[in-house]
Amino acid sequence: MTQVFFSKDHEWIALGDDGLATVGITSHAQNALGDIVFVELPEIGRNVATGESCAVVESVKAASDIYAPLSGTVAEVNQAIMDEPGLVNSGAEDAGWFLKLRLADVAAVSTLMDRAAYDQYLSTLA
Repeated sequence: MTQVFFSKDHEWIALGDDGLATVGITSHAQNALGDIVFVELPEIGRNVATGESCAVVESVKAASDIYAPLSGTVAEVNQAIMDEPGLVNSGAEDAGWFLKLRLADVAAVSTLMDRAAYDQYLSTLA
């Protein structure tokens, strides 16, 4: 079973059996952004640090940075969302993923929230 963790910046990260971690934005984030019309993804091979801007989404409301929930090297990007940005709206937590990282430290996931903790965090936002 895939383990999924969440950041306070509303990104999710799923640890895969292949050693890669898939990164995307949460349903909450895509809902707040509105209709996404453009996505800019990082270059494969780029090293990103925890909290570093690694992608950009533009919606009808605003442009927003996507932050790396953990440090690692970009191993893959989701070309489908560049061709069809609306996939982020319709499948934020599955088909609308942004990138896959080869994590620098898998144990760092302990700094992130699980689903229950993230849902609790959302309930504190007004």
